[in-house]
Amino acid sequence: MNRSIKKAAILGSGIMGSRIACHLANIGVEVLLLDIVPRELSEAEQQKGLTMESPQVRNRIVTEMFQTAVKAKPASLYDKSFQSRVSLGNFDDDMSKIKEVDWIIEVVVENLEIKRKVFDQVEQFRKPGTLITSNTSGIPIHLMLEGRSDDFKKHFCGTHFFNPPRYLKLLEIIPTPYTDPEIVDFFMKYGDVYLGKTTVLCKDTPAFIANRVGIYAILKVVDSMQKLGLNIDQIDKLTGPVIGRPKSATFRTSDVVGLDTLVKVANNLYAALENDESRETFNLPPVINEMIEKKWLGDKTKQGFYKKTKDENGKKVILTLDLEDMEYKPKQKASFPTLEMTKPIDDVKERFKILLSGKDQAGEFYRDSFFGLFQYVSNRIPEITDELYKIDDALCAGFGWEVGPFKTWDLVGVRKTVAKMEAAGYKPADWVYEMLEAGHESFFKAEAGATTFYDIPSKSFKGIAGTEDYIILDNLRESNVVWKNSGASIFDIGDGVLNLEFHSKMNTMGGEVIEAINKAITLAEEKYTGLVIANNGQNFSAGANLALIFMNAIEQEYDEIDFMIAAFQKTMMRARYSSVPVVVAPHALTLGGGCELTLHADRVQMAAETYIGLVEVGVGLIPAGGGTKELTLRAADRYVEGDVEYNALQEAFMSIATAKVATSAHEALGMNILRPIDGITLSKNRQITEAKATVLKLAAEGYTQKPQRTFKVQGRGGMAMFYAGVNGMRMGNYISDHDVKIAHKIAHVMCGGDLSAPTTVTEQYLLDLEREAFLSLTGEKKTLERIQAILNGGKPLRN
Repeated sequence: MNRSIKKAAILGSGIMGSRIACHLANIGVEVLLLDIVPRELSEAEQQKGLTMESPQVRNRIVTEMFQTAVKAKPASLYDKSFQSRVSLGNFDDDMSKIKEVDWIIEVVVENLEIKRKVFDQVEQFRKPGTLITSNTSGIPIHLMLEGRSDDFKKHFCGTHFFNPPRYLKLLEIIPTPYTDPEIVDFFMKYGDVYLGKTTVLCKDTPAFIANRVGIYAILKVVDSMQKLGLNIDQIDKLTGPVIGRPKSATFRTSDVVGLDTLVKVANNLYAALENDESRETFNLPPVINEMIEKKWLGDKTKQGFYKKTKDENGKKVILTLDLEDMEYKPKQKASFPTLEMTKPIDDVKERFKILLSGKDQAGEFYRDSFFGLFQYVSNRIPEITDELYKIDDALCAGFGWEVGPFKTWDLVGVRKTVAKMEAAGYKPADWVYEMLEAGHESFFKAEAGATTFYDIPSKSFKGIAGTEDYIILDNLRESNVVWKNSGASIFDIGDGVLNLEFHSKMNTMGGEVIEAINKAITLAEEKYTGLVIANNGQNFSAGANLALIFMNAIEQEYDEIDFMIAAFQKTMMRARYSSVPVVVAPHALTLGGGCELTLHADRVQMAAETYIGLVEVGVGLIPAGGGTKELTLRAADRYVEGDVEYNALQEAFMSIATAKVATSAHEALGMNILRPIDGITLSKNRQITEAKATVLKLAAEGYTQKPQRTFKVQGRGGMAMFYAGVNGMRMGNYISDHDVKIAHKIAHVMCGGDLSAPTTVTEQYLLDLEREAFLSLTGEKKTLERIQAILNGGKPLRN
């Protein structure tokens, strides 16, 4: 049976319910969001003379919760206009409308009896065959089926989203013994292709996979910390980005999530896991219970493991809780020799061998915490899953880990680590020894361009179901690289298509990347069909190599800067005007030069979660890799007969002058960075595959090299308008004198310079103006101060 989700009903509008509704709206689903009717009037409603029968009263709870989600930061919606796809109502008046939907998601409070009452209502109105799922994180899924009809049981399972649903990529699918296998298959595919999720099939065990292992990992960190006498600042330094975990690390994450939430999950697990060999790890230390009693729950109570306050000068400071005396004290700088050794290593995967072999307290901590984690995950098979890769997928997608536990174990060597674990008092499951005895030295392998995993029952390696369409560049690194340098690699990804991957620091675009772009286009023009520019990294590109520009500016090597910018411009134009299709696939951070490359692609296949913009003004410069030219050209293309020609140009000017960054592909569409002819990919894993398909489609349609463009610029008339607006901003003290200078430079370029009337110009004409403006700004002291501020601390300076 072919299924599609056109309409969905969300039952429960709390933090999760409203945000799930927003994410379904993001992908174009029409959503009905329902919640309970208030029990009494609020004071404001009484003053307005409303009654309990007034519609705005009856829908007050759902309205307030949904508006909170819409206004939340980071945004729950790709574009604010998508909120129109969500209609609001209440259980009493609007439950009958669920007969019109394709999928019903229950997201009410974690109380089994309340859930059963909601399902009683659902059974009254639900159309047979409609999908029905629960988003519970703590209640066994099978317990919800008591008294339910056979059709309900057949179409019911758990679909556990992680908060916030837009950003955390995990969707756990938990079937019951009654769930139709076709329904499970549908949700596994739908979550991946349409919702952009990593879908993980789970057994109906306590806390499923991600929370079971993730909460253990957090509490094991606390256990190791106490053993070694480390403090909170040290632990958050050791468990953050250095090991591929979020910046919030361990204790800051707890403050954000709420200590009460962590305690509730841990206590539930301790009660439920009578046969878990590591059960005592879930038995929280007294200091945590003391914090709960004091209501030091984290951000929600304004203090937890950290506390924000002000010093005697009124400056904001963050204090850290000393767990020895329960007093808040100034943050301590955490420093370990082992961490210093890893500073030159950009690839987190390369750091683990050094971290786990450290001779200091950091090394001891890593060994104790990771050895415990390795033991724990090996013992969870087959209890929580039969396939080990699902544990890695769940932790990476649900907790934001770059590297899962089994992959980490592979990186440090399975066999030699087992020996070290035994010496430290940790022993993995028997199947790990059986694997090693059979001659298998790792849990994962790359075979024929695909990731395979060790399958325990068959004692052999198998492909991961559902990943057949993924192009993972790491799997091609041994056999499909046709050229590389220190900053980039060119892969043959099949069917006559090349892929260019950046792997410089933050994927910045220095000389080695520019060389690689030109080489990739040359190779593609010589004997391939086309080129994709994409990578599987954390970010697409943070832009140009700012340190190199700064160094040359300090040395006053302006000829060198001019040469660099000219080479960058020429490369961007070559991407635009090559004889083969070039498709750029940006994702996550795509700033400055990364944005300019995107602007010059034949087509763009953008990840839905892309944060893209021309941000050069933040460092006292203007976009000079064709970005200013391209937004000017696109503004000229948008002119409508009889319209005020300056409107589109003014929008483009403001995007550049304010260093505006789109926070989604849909916002990029509204900023004219993404075009209607370009594509948006929900599933990051499928992005390169879809970009490759676009190359092949363009080639099949008879792609031919295009001639360069001419377009109209506004000359002095346009500049006068921009200058007046900028000067008004300065008079209002909204911008600095240096901001004025930069804005004038942008206006000068976008209007074509000192032209007496609107004039048709070439692209090269504007590129020359761009380069001239950029070069002049590198000689400004205040620009150098801005660049230095970014290089030193990453914080913009507005001088």
